[in-house]
Formats: sequence, C-alpha cells, structure tokens
Amino acid sequence: MTKKNFDEIIKDSQDISNKWKQVPAPQRGEYIRLFGEELRQKKKELAETITKEARKIKTESLGEVQEAIDMCDFAVGLSRQLYGLTMPSERPNHRLQELWHPLGVVGCITAFNFPMAVFAWNFCLAAVCGNSIIWKPSPHSNECAKGIKEAWDKVSGEFSDLIQILEGGNEEAVSICKDARINLISATGSTQMGKELAPIVSARLGKLLLELGGNNAAIVCPSADLDLTIKGIAFSACGTTGQRCTSLRRLFVHKDIYDDCVSRLKQCFDELNIGCPSKDSSQIGPLISEDSFKTMQKTLNSLKNKNVSVIGGDRIEIEDPNEYYVKPALVLVKEIEEEMLSETFAPILYVKSYEDIKDAIHMQNNVKQGLSSSIFTNDIRESELFLSESGSDCGIANVNIGTSGAEIGGAFGGEKDTGGGRESGSDAWKNYMRRVTATVNYGEELPLAQGVEFDES
Repeated sequence: MTKKNFDEIIKDSQDISNKWKQVPAPQRGEYIRLFGEELRQKKKELAETITKEARKIKTESLGEVQEAIDMCDFAVGLSRQLYGLTMPSERPNHRLQELWHPLGVVGCITAFNFPMAVFAWNFCLAAVCGNSIIWKPSPHSNECAKGIKEAWDKVSGEFSDLIQILEGGNEEAVSICKDARINLISATGSTQMGKELAPIVSARLGKLLLELGGNNAAIVCPSADLDLTIKGIAFSACGTTGQRCTSLRRLFVHKDIYDDCVSRLKQCFDELNIGCPSKDSSQIGPLISEDSFKTMQKTLNSLKNKNVSVIGGDRIEIEDPNEYYVKPALVLVKEIEEEMLSETFAPILYVKSYEDIKDAIHMQNNVKQGLSSSIFTNDIRESELFLSESGSDCGIANVNIGTSGAEIGGAFGGEKDTGGGRESGSDAWKNYMRRVTATVNYGEELPLAQGVEFDES
C-alpha cells in the first residue's frame, strides 16, 4: 500500500458517500435488494471460495453466504424504517424530535473465520443508512472479498465505488484507524487486536464498533435433555474447527450427570468426521494456519504439565501435509485452570462439574470476555435465573441451544473484553448514523426551557 493509493481510496469513498446519501433510503434499499439477488445467483460459487480460502466445511460456507443474503433482506426492509422519535415539548407551539443522518465513510476490518457474513452485517446496514465503506479483509480471505465486490459491482451501476477494498495486514488496519476522514471503525477480531486499535481511534475521538473475542461457556443442568445437549455442545465446540468467536470453550456440568455427559461427549468427539472441507462428509476441516496449531498445542502441553486430563487434541495427517487437521480436545478439570481464563482459538473444550446453579453462573461470568453463553435445562426456574440480571453477563444468552449460530435478526456482540459493540439486527443500524435532536418553534412567542426568564427590556 502506498500513501497515494490509500488517499485515492479515501477520496473515492468520500465522493461516492456524498452522492449516495442524496439517494432516498428506500431506493438505497432497492440496490441492496439487487445485491442480495446476485448473491443468491452466486451462492454456490461464493461458498466454494470460502471453503477454498478460509477452509470451512461446505455446509458452513453455504450458510455464511445465506447469512449475507439474509442481511440484504433485512436491510431492504430497514430502508423504510429508519425511524426517529417525536417527543412532547414542555414549551407551547414547539415540536421536539430526533433525526438520523449518515455518518459518511465506514471502515470495516474483518477476520478470516467469517470472511463474507461479517462484512455483510456492516455493509448492508451502513449502505441503507447512506454510508460508503472501506473494507480491510483478513489476508487469509482476499479472494472472498473480491467475490463480494464483484457481486456488488454487477448491480450497483454508478455506485460501484460504495465498496472500496484495502488489502493488507496490521499496517493497513492502523492506517484506517488513524484517518479522521473515516467516520466509524467497525472491527471484528481478537481482544488483543481491539486493545491495540481502540486507542488509535480514540486519540482522534473517532467512533468505534468492536466485536472481539469470546470465552464462551455453557451450563448443563440435571433436567437437560442430553441427546439435544450433546448435539448442541458438539457443534458449538467443534464447528468451524473451534474458530468462531462464539465457539464453546468452557462447559459446566452438574455433578449428578457429569459422568454420563462426559462419556457421551467422548463418544461424540470420536465419531466426528475430520477431513477435507470440500467433501460433503466432513464435519471439521483444518485450522487456518500452523501458528494456530502451535498455539493450540502450547495450551494443551501447559495443561498436561500440570497433570490435567487432556483427551484428544492431536494432529491428524490428512491429504495435504501443509494443513493442520486436529482432533478436538476434551480437557477435564477439577479446578479452574489459568488456561481457561483466556481464549485459545481452536477446538478445546474444558469440562468441570458443579453442584449449585449459582456457582455455575459465577464460574461462567468470571472471565474477562462476555460474548455468548447458554444453559441446557428443562427447569424454568434455572432458565429464568440464567436470563435475569443475576444470570449471564454476556451479550448473548441462549436456552437449550449452543453458544454459536446466532440469527441475523438479533443484535450480535458482547460485553467486557468482547468490546461492547452490536452488529447485525435489532437497532444496530443506529451505529452507522448520527443523531440530531431538533426543536421547531412554530409559534409567535419564544418561551425558554425549564422556565428560564430572559427579559431584554
């Protein structure tokens, strides 16, 4: 990246933003509808690109493209629902209301594990709200970004520049965070990445939307349907080879069903089909890189050196010797180990027993991250406690489903070291707009608020 090229990207994005925001929001929604239709036409092709580049299994890759399509549908409806409020004024003959206007240019930094869906969360909302977007994808997924850009270019006509792609790594991420011409930085990635980028944006008093790491937990209660539970745990812990921010990392099982649950998990993990992600039969593909494998092994070796029981976690030689397939690891702990307090981006599941539901909730919450959580129970008292203000402290709290696999209709994100941001559904669109409070006096008098008197005579 040269400074000139970077400046050209910024300028092009600013220029198209100024034109785009003049287009009525429902018409902007029509462009997004056409984009969604193009994604439908290219769904299989785009999914193959995800599988080839990000190494996700076929069904997950297809699901990711579908998520982008769903976001288009959501945004089309939203384009006619960018509502403000009208509030009663305390002054006679006055109207008090709020207006929502586009921010301008949005910078979007995405990770390898969801190379299309997370961009779609941001782009679809940012675009219907009247913004342009500069996208810095993961270096592991540049082809995925090109595939999305090609789909947009086919339907966008004069507005093709609404998506600008900035390839690169850390240097490019820092560049867009430093630049005051970018009105919002939306960044998805590790907690460490967020801690490094946030001060850069904050130094210029810029707006930030962070969706960072998770260290997610599930609680299995005595009344749980174990057939359903094991299935939910397996996908949450092993799906995407444990490389989701919502992957299940910690499992707290009631002592009365602990042995049965662990026995079932061992069998389930043994039966998982690990193989090339382009094969229909594969349930688990490889880790994204050698560094990911080394990090996983470092964590497991640290536990083994403390005589903690580790089942699985070994590398499996499958086809390409340069890829890193691993058997998911079950780590049976008697106490909370230090390794459990941080996130290892790999299929490692810590399992611990508990006696009291309140203790289990405390252990779940007693980490720095706060993204996703779940409880498996058929006891309404336990589920309601889990969802109450005294329960899960995460941004996502599920009952009788795993921690991963969120739908686009709800706001996605978490608390604490997860960053506090919300993307995708609900009212997440407000992140991409600026709020204006407007007071209109349509009377002939000038009363002041709070009864203040200011008589110039």
